This record gives sequence, structure tokens and C-alpha cells, in this order.
Amino acid sequence: MKRRHVLRLVGLVIAAILVGGAAGAVVGLGRDLPQIRELENFRPSAVSRIYSSDGVVLAELFAQRRDPVSIHQMPDVLLTALITTEDRQFYRHNGVDLRGVARAVVNNIRSGRYAEGASTLTQQLSKTLFLTPEKSLRRKIREAILAFQLERRYTKDEILELYLNQVYFGSGAYGVEMAARRYFDKSIRDVTLDEAAMIAAMPRAPSVYSPLVNPDTAVRRRNIVLMQMRDTGAISDAEYQAATAVSYSRPSGGQSGRKAPYFIDYIIRDLEETVGSTALYKGGLTVHTTLDYTLQQAAEAALEDGLERIAERMAARKQDGSPAQGAIVAIDVESGAILAMAGGRRYAESPFNRAVDARRQPGSAFKPIVYALAVEQGFSQAALVLDAPVSYDGWEPKNFDGSYQGEITLRKALADSRNIPAARLLQAAGPSAAIDFARACGITSPLSPYPALALGAFEISLLEMTSAYTVFANQGIHARPYGVESVTGRGGRMEWVHRSGKNLAMSREGAAVITDMLRAAVNEGTGRAARAVGRPVAGKTGTTSAFRDALFVGFSPTIAAGVWTGRDDAVPMGPFETGSRAALPIWVQFMTDATNGPPPAFFDQPEGVVEIRIDPVTGARTTGSGGVSALFRNDKTPEQKRAGIQY
Repeated sequence: MKRRHVLRLVGLVIAAILVGGAAGAVVGLGRDLPQIRELENFRPSAVSRIYSSDGVVLAELFAQRRDPVSIHQMPDVLLTALITTEDRQFYRHNGVDLRGVARAVVNNIRSGRYAEGASTLTQQLSKTLFLTPEKSLRRKIREAILAFQLERRYTKDEILELYLNQVYFGSGAYGVEMAARRYFDKSIRDVTLDEAAMIAAMPRAPSVYSPLVNPDTAVRRRNIVLMQMRDTGAISDAEYQAATAVSYSRPSGGQSGRKAPYFIDYIIRDLEETVGSTALYKGGLTVHTTLDYTLQQAAEAALEDGLERIAERMAARKQDGSPAQGAIVAIDVESGAILAMAGGRRYAESPFNRAVDARRQPGSAFKPIVYALAVEQGFSQAALVLDAPVSYDGWEPKNFDGSYQGEITLRKALADSRNIPAARLLQAAGPSAAIDFARACGITSPLSPYPALALGAFEISLLEMTSAYTVFANQGIHARPYGVESVTGRGGRMEWVHRSGKNLAMSREGAAVITDMLRAAVNEGTGRAARAVGRPVAGKTGTTSAFRDALFVGFSPTIAAGVWTGRDDAVPMGPFETGSRAALPIWVQFMTDATNGPPPAFFDQPEGVVEIRIDPVTGARTTGSGGVSALFRNDKTPEQKRAGIQY
């Protein structure tokens, strides 16, 4: 009896030691576990979305493709599918399903390997948030401890919401919202039964069950989930039959792809500076841009069609070398908002943005800067300038056709794009003054006060050149071009808003006069094809030596647009690929679409100018219906002609 008592005492001691040791081991394993309360301040990285001004999703930016949503936005069929396939006791256990653990232990012993994990959804969340994916007893104990802690602090719905927003669903999608967008091009709130079952099937092996990777395998796994839902009474047999009959179709693009990619690259550089890369790629920001997606589509189509026509002509000439490229940009003249931008023919083939990052000679498209300065200095468009040979320190400008016309008006010289008169006018106005004026109009690229500046011999971007033309249509005011209107954070908090940068570049009267002269370039000069737009427009062609670059930059009363065409290696496109032939048709196609619809607007004609009919060649007043109608400052009528122009 005494011996039995001793043995019982020894057994109790041993049991106490074992229990204490186990408890100590658990405490030791749990000592360095992360604090569950840290979840109170946990903010998962989320997708930032970039929108056009007309509400189209242009791009989604993310470090991990995740967009947290409330459980109340998730359809019941998704929650049922997940619980049915992953954790049927979810609403009954306290974080660990002991029956499931026992069943898994038996199955693992029978199979002789670690074949079944028996993790609850809470345990899976613990592992996702805090632990590594290693398969070991130590990790399973830590996982269970964390699961108990999660269950003590959070409700079941809160745990389920965390799980569905955190778990990886394959193909770069974290959380159910991004899974729905990635695989079905829709929000999670809109998924159907078959789609919900496919999403619920993925956490088990996301890389295997992604329908983008293994569509047939994904469908088979979906059907297993649907069968389990039917067998548990979650859905009827009819619903099961209908859902399993649905085939999977990969989305064509939609929200999973980028629209206007050249523009997106352009604004991302600014956004990284203004809001920071971390917030941009992890903060779930909403970016509202200036881009009008309808106009963007018109711009891309016009550029594609125009470059195809150039390619056909080059092919007919059997011309070797790189293909023709191009760019187009459109700007709201009053605000400076970028409405459309395409920096090349196809972004997938070449992401280099020729509208912004390419520096090419604008050729004669730069001449309006010189003429506008001259108008500001007091020259009228009836002033005469000599079109005859001239030399500046050995540089002898030539006209495109090689001819000379003698004395002609500034109006005709600009309309016909005569080179020698432009060079003479630059000398009269002052090369340094021309650079200062170009800066006021938004041109920031390096310029030098050489005579060749008049002919656009220095390299600038298409965006700069187009932005400079907005001054003429906007009553002399330059508005700095921009692409982002505002940035809001989660909860609608304003993170950043555009502040306009405007300056008075020239007088309102001077802007009206130079606009009138550029209308002459369309109605009477090298830009005649622009009349096909059928609305009031003005603009100027540009062609560089040997037909390396061809441009047209012009504007309506509300929109300025610029088009550049050429080859990336600066090899000539071929004979007579001028601004009027290569670039202008693209501009016309775009502007016809851009100005179609609302009643036509008209160019500004302030009280300080007067309309007078003149002979466009001599500048003399005409009577009756003869000559052309031209604008003059009230104090600079056709009688002031040669003032200041030295031969």
C-alpha cells in the first residue's frame, strides 16, 4: 500500500514535470511571437488607381496587388464557398479545430508523411500575417497560439475579412478584390457563383489553381468546391449544374491593363516626386488626371493611321532603315491640362515617350515664337521684310523652294514659311529677346542666340512646343502643362491638388494678332489642309533639313495639339515628307474628332485690335472685297511697315 502511494506520488511528479515542461515550451515558443495588438495599427498595402477626367481607370499601381474591401461588400456566396472548402467549423472553433487536428495526425501517420495540415482559416491568417511558411511542429504550435490570440481579440467576421483581404490568390493578386479584377475584370461584389467558387479554390495552391496559369486545372478545382457546396446544402443541384457548365474566359484587358501608357509613365514621374513612391505603390491612392480618354483614343488612332500611311510611302520607295515613328499631344489652352498624349506608335514595342523625352528640331514650327515677339515689339503683320539672300557670319539661310520673293509682308512670310524673312526678323527683334520670350511661353530646353534659332535649329520637346502655342489662343497667358488634378488617400483624404502655374507671356492684343497670322498659315499658306477640320483653327508646319523631322502644331480656341513624325535614328524619312504631308494629316484627323460636337468656339478679338482688309503681299489697304481681312493693334495699322527691320 505504501509502495503504491509512492508510485502514485512519483507519477504525479513526473506528470507535473511533463506538463510544466510542455507549458514552459509553449511559453518559450510564444515569448518571441509578434503582438496581436499590433494589428490595431496594421494598414495593408493597397492598389492606387489612376483615372481619366471622364472616369476611366487608366492604370493600377501596387507593390502587392491588393485592394482591401469590407466583408459587407463581399457576396455571401463567396464566404460560403470559402468556409465550405477551407474551414467548415470556422464559426464553432476557437482558432484551432481539435477534431481536425486529430484527423490530420491519423492521416499523416497512415501516409508516413506530412500530408495534411488541418489549419483553420484563423491559423492560415496567423501564418500569412506573422509567420514563415515552413512545415514544422514548432511553427504549428506558434500558429495555434497566435490563432487563439486572434480569436480572443477579434470577431469571426473581422477575422474572415482580414483573411480575405490578405491571402494570396495567385498571378500577383492579393485579396479577393484584386483576384476578382485580375481573373474576371470586375469587382468582388459582382462575382457569380462559379466565379466565387474559383476564387475560394485558390488559397490552397494559388500558383497551381490560377486560371491564367492553368485554366483547366482551375476549372476542375472550382467544380470540386461547387460539389462540396452542393453536398453540404449550400447550393441546390440545379445551381451546381449551371455553375459547373460555365467555361472560363480570360479577360481581354480592361482594368488589369494600362491605358494611355505613355501618359501614365509621364505622370508617375511627377507623382513619385509629389506624394512619394511608398504612398503611390502601397497607399491605395486615387489619382484624378487631366486626360480625356475619348480624346486619347482619337489621338492614338490618328497617330496609328498617319504612321501607317508614311510607312506605305517609305515601303514604296524601298527605303531601308528604322520605321517611322511619331508623337501627339493635346493641351487645354486655358488651364494647361494635358488632354491626350501618345509618345510612339506602340508602347509594347517602344516605351520611349517621344512627346516628352525626345528632343528634336521643330523647324519652322518655331517661327511663330519669333513673329509673336516681333508683334509684341510693335511690328504689324503688314510690315514688309526682304526675302533675298543674306549671310550671318557665313551662315546663309535658304528658302525651301530655293526662290526669293523680294519684299513681302510678315503675314505672307509666316504663312508661306519663308526662311530668310524669319532670319531677318530674328535679328531685328533680337536673338536673346527671342529666347526670353520662348522661356515665357514655356520652352525650357537649351537655346542659344544664334541666327539659326529662327528656323528651329535647336532641339526641344513636342510638349514644350505645343504648350508654347497655347499662349496665342489663351489671350497671351501661358499655363504650365500638367497631367494630375488631384490625389486622394483612403477615406477620401486629400493628399495633393494641382495648383496652376500661369504667367503673362504677351499682351492680349498681340496674342490676337499672331493667332490671326497663324490662321493665315492655314487659310493661305502651308497649312491649308487644316481647313478640313471645318472649325476655326490656326497653326504652323515644321520641316527640318533632309526631311528628318516633320511637325504640325496648331490650335482651336480651346485645344492646342502638336504632332511630330520622324525616325528615332534621325535618318530622313524620304523625299517631301514635310510637315504638311507627314504630320498635318494626323493633326487634322485628331482635331476633327476633338472639335466635333459642341458649337464652334471663336478666337479672341479684344477691343484693342481692329480688323482691316489688306493686300497680303504688299500690306496696303484694299477697298471693297479685295485682299484679306487681318487684325491690327489700334495703334499699329498697315501704315507702319518697315519699322525696325534692317536689310
